Amino acid sequence: MIRKTKLFLNLLSQETLLSTMPSGLFLVDTERHIVYWNPEAEKITGYSAAEAIGRHCSFLEGIECGNACSLFDSESPDKPVIGAECNIRTKSGEKVTISKNVDFLWQDGQIIGGIESFVDMTQQKNQEDLLRRNSEVLEKTVQRRTLAYQEERNRLREVLDSMPDLAYIVTADYRIDFLNIAMAQIVGESRGEVCHEVLHKLPSPCQDCPMSKIRRGQTVHEERSFDAKKGTYEIIHTPVYNHDGIIQKLAVCRDITQRKRAAEKLLEANRHLDAFAHTVSHDLRSPLTGVLGYTELLIEKIRANSMEDSLPLLHTVRDQSKRMVNLIDDLLRFSTAGYLDSDDLSVNTNTIIEDILKDNQFEILEKKIRITAEKLPSIRVPESLIYELFSNLILNAVRYGYAPGGEITVTGYSDDNSQVIIVRDNGPGIPKNERGRIFDAFYRGSTSNDTEGTGIGLATVSRIVDRFEGQVKLQETPGGGCTFIVQFPLYG
Repeated sequence: MIRKTKLFLNLLSQETLLSTMPSGLFLVDTERHIVYWNPEAEKITGYSAAEAIGRHCSFLEGIECGNACSLFDSESPDKPVIGAECNIRTKSGEKVTISKNVDFLWQDGQIIGGIESFVDMTQQKNQEDLLRRNSEVLEKTVQRRTLAYQEERNRLREVLDSMPDLAYIVTADYRIDFLNIAMAQIVGESRGEVCHEVLHKLPSPCQDCPMSKIRRGQTVHEERSFDAKKGTYEIIHTPVYNHDGIIQKLAVCRDITQRKRAAEKLLEANRHLDAFAHTVSHDLRSPLTGVLGYTELLIEKIRANSMEDSLPLLHTVRDQSKRMVNLIDDLLRFSTAGYLDSDDLSVNTNTIIEDILKDNQFEILEKKIRITAEKLPSIRVPESLIYELFSNLILNAVRYGYAPGGEITVTGYSDDNSQVIIVRDNGPGIPKNERGRIFDAFYRGSTSNDTEGTGIGLATVSRIVDRFEGQVKLQETPGGGCTFIVQFPLYG
């Protein structure tokens, strides 16, 4: 055996080369008996050269001879074999994974044995297995988190879809990522489109866009309107994140138009209250001052027994008293107009108009005005308020909007949403610069300077209409004059 060893070493040049290799290496004869075992092979297997040399190579319990990686496997005639993997058993019984290269040894054209070099792959394989397991765990974790995100995302969108409020989600580059049902009904299906173009018809981001604050994790509150829908909205912008952790903006928009109108009406009511206090302290005091003054003069005249001269003074007392009574009556009507509830049954508007014309026939005849009324829709508003509403509009036209021989027409119609009544005259009209104030309490326009009045009539009209969620508008009559359009919702 020693002679064979020397023979093979001579064939491989130097034993030093084999002993200093970083790989395990051994040589076998044609019977697969080990004839050389280098130091690295001793280190990997735990077997010394003395223990290995002379033994059959299968003692390491690797791949058995004839199973694809053996040196003399007839099924794998091609040599060398490079990078074959197998497991061996060390002297201590530990299982080690190796990667090996195998080839024949030749002399004079004859195979005289074989050479096998191998490296310990156990640590690398363990690291690969650990990496694979960690990768599998990571993949499962990502899958679970992705599924959890999708479920949370779906729940959020289900909640948003069930809300009556408008809601949408925008990416950092202003693209619409989601619209809830309420929002889509207003702006249409606009996913992927640019938010400022769809919502506000702007070519660039809004000047006060909250996106920069959202990127910093802030929540932003604002009030604004959308180009596609009239009204005022309270909008809460909050940061949300997509499945990649990229920040987006969620906007929830609540219609506060009615709330704003209610607040404005409250402010208006307070202004009316202030005006009322002013009237009590000034306008009601003025007629009484005149009454007291003329009464004193009357007393003096009576004392002087000049009864005939006293008649004009008595007329003045009567006129001033009437003025005071009229003012008080108007104030009472105005103060109660906003508090009566609607009747369950519709009121015959034509009957009310007939009563108004009958009650004021002498004033109408005196001014030679012709008033015509067509078939009018019935309205679910208390009869007393309907009377006050149209009495103010008609008498306003009689007193301020008439021309001798002029005409006042009352027309109306119903559609799917509302009932409309129109009072039109062909008088001097109202200057444009005064039209914005005609429904203010105690305001009297320039065309009413020579006519008695309190400035409460049109304010009462406006208050009655507001109480029952209607509208009253002023338009100019073609050819001159005023046209008042009163509109109530069908459910009013």
